[in-house]
Amino acid sequence: MATSRERLTGQFHALVRAWPTLLLTVLLAVLALPAGMLVAPGLTGTAQSAPGPVQAPAWQLVPERLSVPQGIGPLSTTAPVPDPAEVAARLDPVLRTDGGGTFTGVVQDAATGKVLFDRDGAANRVPASNMKLLTAAAALRAIGPDARFTTKAVAGPATGPAGAASRTVVLVGGGDVLLGPGESAEDKVLGHAGLATLAKQTAESLRKDGFAGPVQVLVDDSLFTGPSLNPAWSPDDVAAGEVAPLFPLALNAARFDPAVTTGPRPQDSAVTTGEAFAAQLKAAGAAGGLTVATGVGRLEGKPAADAAVLGRVESATVSQQVDLMLQTSDNYLAETLGRMAAAAAGGPASSDGATAAVLQQLTDLGIPTGGMTVADVSGLALANQVSARQFAEVVRAITSGPDTRLRAALGGFPVAGLTGTLGDRYIDDSSAEGAGLVRAKTGTLNTVIALSGYVVDADGRLLVFSFIGNELTPGAAGNKPALDASATVLAACGCS
Repeated sequence: MATSRERLTGQFHALVRAWPTLLLTVLLAVLALPAGMLVAPGLTGTAQSAPGPVQAPAWQLVPERLSVPQGIGPLSTTAPVPDPAEVAARLDPVLRTDGGGTFTGVVQDAATGKVLFDRDGAANRVPASNMKLLTAAAALRAIGPDARFTTKAVAGPATGPAGAASRTVVLVGGGDVLLGPGESAEDKVLGHAGLATLAKQTAESLRKDGFAGPVQVLVDDSLFTGPSLNPAWSPDDVAAGEVAPLFPLALNAARFDPAVTTGPRPQDSAVTTGEAFAAQLKAAGAAGGLTVATGVGRLEGKPAADAAVLGRVESATVSQQVDLMLQTSDNYLAETLGRMAAAAAGGPASSDGATAAVLQQLTDLGIPTGGMTVADVSGLALANQVSARQFAEVVRAITSGPDTRLRAALGGFPVAGLTGTLGDRYIDDSSAEGAGLVRAKTGTLNTVIALSGYVVDADGRLLVFSFIGNELTPGAAGNKPALDASATVLAACGCS
């Protein structure tokens, strides 16, 4: 006979077994109630009107028309030209040296060429890296903004005893000193053409030809002629890495590391590049059994005109290289572009050829070159002599002149407080208002400072300017701020 405890346990188990059925019954009843209210609203009292459609918020709707773009529009042709007396009244108190030396300067209206400020603007000055503005104009005109430089690997002469299975591969420099050691990076300027990419092409060409080595890498740097160093440069500047012997091929603008832009450079960038290429060729050909001899030599003479091309890579465009030169003020790149401009014009790709090409291109552009001395094309030489008026005219030719090829240089001018050599300037009270507005090329040597560029004033008028300080007190802290404040004055000028 079951005990009372057993009977209670049995009843509990029966309830648990029945629980799903009870739960389902309750759920159906709950759901049926609103359904019944919809089917027979009269049973629940006064009839309710059906809710209207939900309106989507305006920001979710498809627009009926597109908004007007809010980009920067063209400059106004009716903006007033600043009054020269007012410009001078604002500039004179600011454009002052800290210690010794003097500043010269010129400000012009870009559209008309009207001189708005002139402090000894015709006087010859040592301009430092403002020389790169002349080189930029010459390169864009002589070579062309869209041109590229080709680095090739070609089949060279056989080496070793007659009948021996050995040959040379010649790395031919074509003026690209921005080569990268790895794969070509087509979205970059430095490293746009990569030696690893060239090596893979070369290894594949050799494989298809059934050749497994050994291979000897030679370099052909015969494109550049004359001395590799300009005699106008100080040996101390060369030793410090301000520049290096010029060759028509180099890695990282003749730097050991692209991230380290100061200090000594390779003294033979052609062989350094050849060694990097040989290492990449060895790696690319290893799977196919290709062997590469150690050491890199120079080709005597030039490759045969009909030498088989085993691979080729292309540099960034000349306009992109000009932008990089102006942004970073790299002397090696500037000197290379000068030599390439000379070669494009049919002259020798030498230091003398580069300086002659720059002068000729400026003359052809209509820039007065009387009294100008061009000792190099990077601005490192103290023998350079150019006036502020001549620089203002070059900037005006870039911004507003009839040769539209020069417009490609506009983006290369550093932006005050933001990019390039102006990235860490325009941060104090005297010049902060010019940040983001002033665009100018800098120039600095021990006793020299310069700033040449363009700015739109407060009335919407495009102005070009050049300020140059010479015989300054070395290390004086106030000279750069004086130039930056002067350009800021122009940006804030409602001087009509």
